Amino acid sequence: MRIFMPNFNRMADTQKFFDHITQGYTTKGDSITLGAAMLDGETITNALVKVPLKTMNRHGLIAGATGTGKTKTLQVLAENLSEKGVPVLLMDMKGDLSGIAQPSPGHPKIDERHEKIGIPFNAQKFPVEVLSLSEQAGVRLRATVSEFGPVLISRILNVSETQAGIISVLFKYCDDNKLPLLDLKDFKKILQYATGEGKDEITKHYGRISPASTGAILRKIVALEQQGGDMFFGEKSFDTDDLLRVDENGMGYINIVRLTDIQDRPKLFSTFMLCLLAEVYSTFPEQGDSGRPELVIFIDEAHLIFKEANDALLDQIESIVKLIRSKGVGLYFVTQNPTDVPDAVLSQLGLKIQHALRAFTAKDRKAIKLTAENYPISEYYKTDEVLTSLGIGEALVSVLNEKGIPTPLAATMLRAPMSRMDVLSDEELKDLLDDSKLIPVYNEEIDRESAYELLNEKIETANKEEAKAKAEKEKKAAKRSTSRRSSSSRRRSSSKGALEKVLTSPTVIRSVLGILTKLIK
Repeated sequence: MRIFMPNFNRMADTQKFFDHITQGYTTKGDSITLGAAMLDGETITNALVKVPLKTMNRHGLIAGATGTGKTKTLQVLAENLSEKGVPVLLMDMKGDLSGIAQPSPGHPKIDERHEKIGIPFNAQKFPVEVLSLSEQAGVRLRATVSEFGPVLISRILNVSETQAGIISVLFKYCDDNKLPLLDLKDFKKILQYATGEGKDEITKHYGRISPASTGAILRKIVALEQQGGDMFFGEKSFDTDDLLRVDENGMGYINIVRLTDIQDRPKLFSTFMLCLLAEVYSTFPEQGDSGRPELVIFIDEAHLIFKEANDALLDQIESIVKLIRSKGVGLYFVTQNPTDVPDAVLSQLGLKIQHALRAFTAKDRKAIKLTAENYPISEYYKTDEVLTSLGIGEALVSVLNEKGIPTPLAATMLRAPMSRMDVLSDEELKDLLDDSKLIPVYNEEIDRESAYELLNEKIETANKEEAKAKAEKEKKAAKRSTSRRSSSSRRRSSSKGALEKVLTSPTVIRSVLGILTKLIK
């Protein structure tokens, strides 16, 4: 690796550089050692680059081109946090993080690297919980529609202002009528009910709802279902407190979300992440200056979140990033280029670990210059040149010290992971899942009575009452018809009886006989 440096006395300048790094990265409290600083391509042994544990809730960025070591850096941070008793949540997009559950087999090159850095290498495994958003094996992650709430649901679906108003009205109707919205089936049912059987009721109490608007919302729900959203929404809801577990040795659990089968479904991924962050923010207590984070979340392939997010969703993400650190939660975005992350979010990231970038095009060179401007100016490095010459497992590092001030920029030889840098075998994964205490809690399918069933029951009851009322009406009509026929018959019978009585009376008979006698004579 070539690093630009002015030409002066080598030994004196090395000592000056060593003092510069040592002073800049000295901490009073607990810290995590990332590696040793490099000068002019050489690792300066014991010039240790450290991250104060106290500032790990100030968020961070791990960036770099494919194959430069981002995942291994993420692994190193997760291991060391776990060792300090801090639980971690990882997004495993490529499926290569499960090896954290097994110790590293070691290698001479690892020993050589750690000798240069000046710290011993200890192979070690860590407590791991495997989570899943899909049908992959692991603890099932779910949330109910009600837990999302109308605002978040509207932003995820990217609906218009009018449609968002309709969603809010329907959530209110469900709250008022004790209709739980648990899954997308419930949500679709209330949308259909609002312009169907329940139209008159909802219009009377909440105002008219346009069938065109509910139809547009339904189409967006269907699009979310096609990306697997129907598997995510439902019960049993995942309790975020279960991310905070510590094992019997005091090591924080490393919770790994398996996402290898949803890389082509970014909508589901961004939906999950936003729901998770919102739930963590709303449920975790305020921590203040606790000296250590409560939870650290690493979001791999972070560009998928921002790429799929509309403006309203971006505003929500930016707000959460700004506020969630007060809950003791650190967010770390892992992506290829810092430009993948919006400026408003990037400005909130205290730790920056920048692996090599490749300058293949004019656009790449422009991106590198922009990236270089995000780092402190250093008399020892020409940042844009260093960015293209870093080797695998090397990175430019800048963190916040315990006073919240950026540390000196350091091109760093990073330490190796203590756990396996590979996936678990099928048998190892099965053993890990069999030992899980959360799978029995969350993997049972629950479909309790909710809005879908209650509305169907309500419609069925209404239909029965309508049929009963119709039958009663028909019965009364038939009775009235029978009564009219009976009255007419009685009138006819009465008339006939009177006539017979007259005709058979003695007076009439005598009169008739008298007339007949006269006629015969």
